[in-house]
Amino acid sequence: MSTGQSVDLGQLIKNWQGNQKYRDLTWSGSFNDYLGLVKENPKVTRNAYQRLYDMIVERGTSEYTEFKKQIVRYKFFDDADNDGRDAVFGLDVPLMKLVNVLRAAALGYGTEKRVILLHGPVGSAKSTICRLLKRGLENYAKTDQGALYTFEWIDEKGELDGLLGKGVKAFESPMHEEPLLLIPDDLRPKVVEELNRGAKGDFRVNIEGELSPPSRFIFRQLMERYNGDLGKVLSHVRVKRLVLSEADRIGIGTFQPKDEKNQDSTELTGDINYRKIAEYGSDSDPRAFNFDGEFNVANRGMIEFVEVLKLDVAFLYDLLGASQEHRVKPKKFAQTHIDEVIIGHTNEPEYRRLQDNEFMEALRDRTVKIDIPYITKWRHEVNIYKKDFNSRKLRGISIAPHTVEMAAMWAVLTRLEKPKKANLTRLQKMKLYDGKTLPNYTEDNVKELRKESVREGLDGISPRYIQDKLSNALVNAQQNNRGSVNPFMVMNELESGLKHHSLIANEELKAEYRELLGVVKQEYEEIIKGEVQRAISADDSALARLCANYIDNVKAYTQKERVRNHFTGQDEEPDERLMRSIEEKIEIPESRKDDFRREIMNYIGALSLEGKKFDYKTNERLHKALELKLFEDQKDSIKLTSLVSSVVDKETQEKIDIVKARLIKDYGYDEISATDVLHYVASIFARGDVKNK
Repeated sequence: MSTGQSVDLGQLIKNWQGNQKYRDLTWSGSFNDYLGLVKENPKVTRNAYQRLYDMIVERGTSEYTEFKKQIVRYKFFDDADNDGRDAVFGLDVPLMKLVNVLRAAALGYGTEKRVILLHGPVGSAKSTICRLLKRGLENYAKTDQGALYTFEWIDEKGELDGLLGKGVKAFESPMHEEPLLLIPDDLRPKVVEELNRGAKGDFRVNIEGELSPPSRFIFRQLMERYNGDLGKVLSHVRVKRLVLSEADRIGIGTFQPKDEKNQDSTELTGDINYRKIAEYGSDSDPRAFNFDGEFNVANRGMIEFVEVLKLDVAFLYDLLGASQEHRVKPKKFAQTHIDEVIIGHTNEPEYRRLQDNEFMEALRDRTVKIDIPYITKWRHEVNIYKKDFNSRKLRGISIAPHTVEMAAMWAVLTRLEKPKKANLTRLQKMKLYDGKTLPNYTEDNVKELRKESVREGLDGISPRYIQDKLSNALVNAQQNNRGSVNPFMVMNELESGLKHHSLIANEELKAEYRELLGVVKQEYEEIIKGEVQRAISADDSALARLCANYIDNVKAYTQKERVRNHFTGQDEEPDERLMRSIEEKIEIPESRKDDFRREIMNYIGALSLEGKKFDYKTNERLHKALELKLFEDQKDSIKLTSLVSSVVDKETQEKIDIVKARLIKDYGYDEISATDVLHYVASIFARGDVKNK
């Protein structure tokens, strides 16, 4: 018995097959029809490098300057089509180098004859970049801009006497070749000239390469049958739209080395189909060969070599020929043309082995290495974890503010080299890299810091380790019926995991990483103390009154006047104690107080000339000083330290609830995490451990 409206599957299928996109993707036509398409849009004949480069660039770019260097960010790597699941953060410079290599290859400057090698530590996004490129090619091939075509041999009337196989009406080109390869070599210059005549834009048709052995065999047989009449030969050709798909093994290949004893080069170049030998009579008949090795499969698109340097030496010869000559050598057949982008990736131990092995010199010479390091910018590292650990994905549990940030901070600190400057800490160096400013440090200084750090980003903790420990903390909190995970819980997980970390055997290094966790904990304490201080002092009217009082006294002081006491009505000397109590909060020394006060008055005067009214919130230093002063005045009345003893009177509880509400509203806490952080900061205040930072 049906309880709802039934689905008309037949109608859905009819609508789907009737839509324009489906018709475009299943287009087929004669060879002459294809020549018309080429004349109209020459870019359908682009080679693999040209198509891959255009795919990236067409998604758009943005430019910015960092430490006096112009950097281009390619929006393709934002992975917008996939809701940012594979978005790459903080690697704009390496990705810029990668795209430059692809551009040179697209223009035929030589890098198209190289293996692109992504090199970096484990978990540095090498596989993610390849996955983005492969999925991007699949999607691009389905668009009008990325359209490409292949062909199949047809015998619809059954007049070819089994040339395509017994009862076979259509024989698909096994390597999905470009249809223009059907044009004989001596005719190509004239055809190319005709196709390019009157072409708009910079792109010009160019025919490079030869047919695969099966297509060459069929072409030759038909030329003999029709006494060299090319028109009749091509009447047995049907051109069709090519849709790239890794799952269907069309145009996208992935090769992952197995145990060296089980490696076989046929996995790359194909193997004999023994069932068809009986049909065609010989194992040297190309129709009896499966051109389904990864190099064959990836023709017209891209092949990814996972851990490429773990390949057996025999495989490397195939790789060298594929990159340098754009040819592979299947068993019993001549070298076969391929058109594909070859990208491999490897970790550092394998790359060092390559450098030390003199037999690998040929491979080193044909490799373009692009370093893909760990992220060394804090804000970008945070973005990695916020993709997976956010309120949209988590149910029934929350993550306290700064939890992800502190985990990311520790990860970045482990990747930074110790500064050579004695007065600079690793934490300060991280903040400089992240765009923060420090006294006496310019952009040139930061550039020098980067230059002197040779291995920065190639060592340290992997993002995967951080993700695993964040997951552990969440699971443990759920099992213990705790509704929130805080930074201390995650940092405990990070520290305990170091004991059994499979990639860190060095005890000194583990001790150094634990020490850095201590740095992060201290930084976190300063952050939450600052937030609680601001929440306590976030009384706009009280801040405005304190500011007005301070400005009245500063104005009188700088103009050598007396100030009216609003309570007594008497004119008095400026209140030096009040002014210094505010200025000391931002560490203005006694010797600089006059400069600071004149600076404030000049700032107010400049605003007045522009017709603007002074607002303390627009002056960051003064705003901070006022907040800290108000906090100092109010903290005793709120009696936050009474939280430690759990004895809180009604009036104090009301004030604490106001502070908690501000933490929730202004700083992103929830009820649990706000209570936790208030208790923790209260314990710090109880120890008298408050710094005016």
